[in-house]
Amino acid sequence: MLDWLGFGSHDHAASSHGHHNHGSGPHGHTHGVVDATIATTDRGIWAIKWSFVILAITAVLQMVVVVLSSSVALLADTIHNIGDATTAIPLWIAFMLARRKPSPTFTYGLGRVEDFAGIVIVLIILFSAIVAGYQAIDRLINPQVVTHLGWLTAAGIVGFLGNEAVAVFRIRVGREINSAALVADGYHARTDGLTSLAVVLGALGVWLGFPLADPIVGLLITIAIFGIVWQSARAVLTRMLDGVEPGVIGEIHHAAQHVAGARIVDAKARWIGHRLHADIAIAADETLPLSEANKITTALEDELFEHMPALAAANIRFSAGHEQHALPPSHGHGEHDGHKH
Repeated sequence: MLDWLGFGSHDHAASSHGHHNHGSGPHGHTHGVVDATIATTDRGIWAIKWSFVILAITAVLQMVVVVLSSSVALLADTIHNIGDATTAIPLWIAFMLARRKPSPTFTYGLGRVEDFAGIVIVLIILFSAIVAGYQAIDRLINPQVVTHLGWLTAAGIVGFLGNEAVAVFRIRVGREINSAALVADGYHARTDGLTSLAVVLGALGVWLGFPLADPIVGLLITIAIFGIVWQSARAVLTRMLDGVEPGVIGEIHHAAQHVAGARIVDAKARWIGHRLHADIAIAADETLPLSEANKITTALEDELFEHMPALAAANIRFSAGHEQHALPPSHGHGEHDGHKH
């Protein structure tokens, strides 16, 4: 199962020790057979492809009803669905580029293109919000009669079902391959599904004799889209600035507690696309022979990959420094670090 998700093969980088292979447990794989990135990006491309198909069909069906009913709420929802389908394009390009092997120029590969795709997605969502908002405000100023309320209700329900299906695809696969862009896009689709249900409320308001219910719902949908822009932008920019979730560093320290002699003095981590890379310094015991030191780094690698399935590379080194270094609060004690990074 780990191999299928792309987490069974790792690029270990324990500097100066040369351990690139696990001989036991769930990580007993030989490197160079199947590149983990290909497995995960194939999975990502599969999710994107089906998301695009579902949303494209949903948008076409809704557009037909927009023409029939003149509903600006449904128009806003349709614009959003078109924008959501369009986001499949930068994601697909990013996943394809991520499959390329590292080069002398791009020594870590092109995984960061995925973060750039996330920014493009945020801009697409922002554009759809501006267009939908303009249409809703214009309809409030210049009201029009909304017709075909039955079809309008059906279109709202279709929009909800289509977006929920896409949300399930993107969130599930995004979590499997640890892609912030894909997960963000999935939550965007889920919220879009809820805005589709708002179209139904607008149709009900018009049916009850309140014609402004339609543009008001359109405006509420616009506000919801702006909320998605803010949330998605925060998540993607955090990754682009080498930010990690608070629990990542804590998990590195937790893994080290299972290895005798692996006293961490510094730990850093960053995401490159959907692959986590860690740089770890452990306290050096100068009395240890090289063979024992190698056993410690190998054991720590095993524990790290056991505890962190999204980890792609662990660069472990020894530190002989004596400066105080704070650990995460959950560990409640200090260690030492004498390296500049």
